[in-house]
Amino acid sequence: MRPRITANLCTVLAVVLGTRAVTTLAQPAPAPGDSGGLAATTPLAPTAGDQAWNWHAQNTDIIQYHPGFPALYSGPNSLRDYNEARETVSLDLMAGARLWPGAEAHVDGLMWQGFGLSRTLGIEGFPNGEAFRVGTRVPNVTLARVFLRQTIGLGGEEEAIPDDELHLAAHADVRRVTLTVGRISAKDIFDNNAYANDPRTQFMNWSLMANGAWDYAADSLGYITGFAAELNEPGWAARYGFFQVPRVSNGLALDPSYLRAWQMVTELERRYQLGGHPGAVRVLGYLTQAHMGSYALALEEPQRPVDITQTRAYRHKFGVGLNAEQALSPEVGVFARLGWSDGRTEGWAFNDVDRTASLGVSVKGKRWNRPEDTFGLAGVLDGISAIHSRFFAAGGTGILAGDGRLNYGLEQILETYYDFQIWKSLHGALDYQFVNNPAFNRDRGPVHVLGARMHWEF
Repeated sequence: MRPRITANLCTVLAVVLGTRAVTTLAQPAPAPGDSGGLAATTPLAPTAGDQAWNWHAQNTDIIQYHPGFPALYSGPNSLRDYNEARETVSLDLMAGARLWPGAEAHVDGLMWQGFGLSRTLGIEGFPNGEAFRVGTRVPNVTLARVFLRQTIGLGGEEEAIPDDELHLAAHADVRRVTLTVGRISAKDIFDNNAYANDPRTQFMNWSLMANGAWDYAADSLGYITGFAAELNEPGWAARYGFFQVPRVSNGLALDPSYLRAWQMVTELERRYQLGGHPGAVRVLGYLTQAHMGSYALALEEPQRPVDITQTRAYRHKFGVGLNAEQALSPEVGVFARLGWSDGRTEGWAFNDVDRTASLGVSVKGKRWNRPEDTFGLAGVLDGISAIHSRFFAAGGTGILAGDGRLNYGLEQILETYYDFQIWKSLHGALDYQFVNNPAFNRDRGPVHVLGARMHWEF
């Protein structure tokens, strides 16, 4: 087991630093309805109540355990088939500042420590969204995010943007263009979902925090350099992103060949009311060009086990996704995701999934007098293409999978959690995940994963 940094120590440090300070720009607000002329197509002017700067912090500690399970064989990327417990710790210090009208700069300093089960291998819908492939026994630090955001108002009705970790509180035109450039997570902008989006407060599984078939651009820690543009209208939004990609599969170093190695993402979002309750549907498409290997070419070689690294060249990978959420009442919401990728080239940044479907429900605890508590239940089916299955059966390895052989079956996951408020923004959670056919292999599992989480933020 690695040396431990406890949530208590992080909490003490945060308290010593003091409470968050927020100042506001004191320029007068425009007259009601005054959105014509140049103001309608220029960066938003600051109004009374717009934050000049803010800072936030969060700490999340997750411990997970799985007992031994049946396995006919194991390979280089297999989940260990004996009792295992692992924990992860993350601490973020985040700050933002308003530079000029409509412009914000944000920075996120991340400390992480720990490992996922079996060093984050052996399950495609991995149980811990806080676990990285680059685990560490001692605390490590990095600048996870450093970015600039420019908002350009298009006039008309305004809405309040609340203060949070990545936004300054402000009043903005509902009709607006938002430009973001710098180091971010592609998930900050795309594939968001009100009920299944953040493993620090919601479901922990990788295939529930994001669309499992979107091999989204990211380094080993989940962040990347890129640019995004968003057009927001009263009932819909359109988004486009252009991001760098890693130099090698799931690597930290980025490919410097900007014109040959990139990912483009588009998303259309439709917001609506159903029975007076909000809902949204998002359709996502992506195209990646990177120095990736080909499953077909690897299988043509006589070498066994197959080695996909010998077939790498600049080639394309593409996919689509559907993301839906619907509130049934102020306390109950349901969600679903569907995803598909072409499945011809190796997983490059996220996982090895080519097909995914998930469905779940989230319930707030108001009915049992615990309004800040949340109960969640969801199921996931993850799969791969036929050529991808043959590749693993021939001994190939991917980002998370590689048992040496493969008796293919859909990876089936059930996750349920209960997140409970301990004090103000301090929450604990208990989590259970059932994984059948881990890494698409009928010859291994099923696996039962028990977890607990402690999270605070301010």
